[in-house]
Amino acid sequence: MSLSGQNALVVGGGTGMGEAIALGLAAEGATVAVAGRRQEKLDAVTAQAGGILTHTVDVGDRPSVQALFDWAAETFGGRLDLLVNCAGVNVPKRSMSELSPEDWDKVLNINATGAFNCMHYGLPLMRPHKNGLVINISSTSGKRAAPLGGVSYNASKFAMAALGTSASEDERENGIRVTTIFPGEVNTPILDDRPVPPSAEHRAKILTAKDIGDITVAIAKLPPLAHVPELVIKPIGQSFI
Repeated sequence: MSLSGQNALVVGGGTGMGEAIALGLAAEGATVAVAGRRQEKLDAVTAQAGGILTHTVDVGDRPSVQALFDWAAETFGGRLDLLVNCAGVNVPKRSMSELSPEDWDKVLNINATGAFNCMHYGLPLMRPHKNGLVINISSTSGKRAAPLGGVSYNASKFAMAALGTSASEDERENGIRVTTIFPGEVNTPILDDRPVPPSAEHRAKILTAKDIGDITVAIAKLPPLAHVPELVIKPIGQSFI
């Protein structure tokens, strides 16, 4: 299915997987807007593909999210076809003994509540048209609570997965599909926040942001009656047991 004429908003679209997803959607003809905290990062995405729109947002701040979707409604003529939730963070001190309450709140607020906030304000732009697709970028940490992800990140990604499943059931009669993608290790800037950032050799053996962009675009191009509830994608060398 062609994405020409489709309106897409990629939240967390300034770097990493969100950036790759936005560029992929634009290449397929969609009208794309990217949102994130840092305007300079958003501008760098636009510089790679003319016509991509930008708007700053803090997904953990509900009035900021509402302002984003008010802008999107005006910009897209009241119709949003595709929402991608890709904003996410982690913290270096992530084990139970090291994780601070403040960092717990930060990670849950951005990764889980942030996705809820965007869906809360984004779905009303889909419901009247009886069509729409939400793609939430979770993590294999939302399937397997391994120490690598850490306590708050794992919890936030499990919450994101449950959010997607629940919303999908609620919105089926409105013609809205919700897909949760669970990427394994991907070479993006979030790896720099690990207690020990991976080496260049390790990064060369894991997924690229473009891999996630490609699979996201493939799902977006499916016909409206085809629904992919969940998809796990990981590098071949990563265990998944």
